[in-house]
Amino acid sequence: MSSTSDKVKGMTNEAVGKVKQAVGKATGNTELELKGKLQEKKGEAQQVVGEVKDAVTKD
Repeated sequence: MSSTSDKVKGMTNEAVGKVKQAVGKATGNTELELKGKLQEKKGEAQQVVGEVKDAVTKD
């Protein structure tokens, strides 16, 4: 997977996670809120992977 692809998927997961958190919080669904937090963290990690790939290929 390319660094750009990792970054885009990461941003998408982060955004979807934030929406899930908001919906979970608004509806009192703690499970959905937790799943949203986990998905957001997954997205953050994917973005870091993309940044690392960029750093490695630039050297």
